[in-house]
Amino acid sequence: MGMKKKVLYWFPRILSIIFILFLSVFSFDVFDSCNGFFDCALGLFMHNILSIILLILLIISWKHELIGAIVFALAGVLYMGMILINILSNPFEWYMLSYSLIISGPAFVTGLLWFLNWKNRKKLKKNKK
Repeated sequence: MGMKKKVLYWFPRILSIIFILFLSVFSFDVFDSCNGFFDCALGLFMHNILSIILLILLIISWKHELIGAIVFALAGVLYMGMILINILSNPFEWYMLSYSLIISGPAFVTGLLWFLNWKNRKKLKKNKK
């Protein structure tokens, strides 16, 4: 396997893990307001539901790259939609645009890399026949 193919294989997987960890960092604010172990554990679980779902889908995507492409692109679209709904219901603030780029940008890039990996693998299978 060439270096380019190895990079194309590993980069979406590593970027997905980093993205999920990045989303999980936002859950640490639960420790400011918890009143005991079970309250903290429940709050931490509630804040990390999206990360857990993305982790499960990452495990599935490891073998089925098209699922990763769809899931991460859809995550970016859903977050952009949530920001748009927030902008329409509240006064517009410029920082909301930066939020959408910080969260949805890496999701779109990750989805694109999963798609390129899927396409490359499809091409490799076609050439082997």
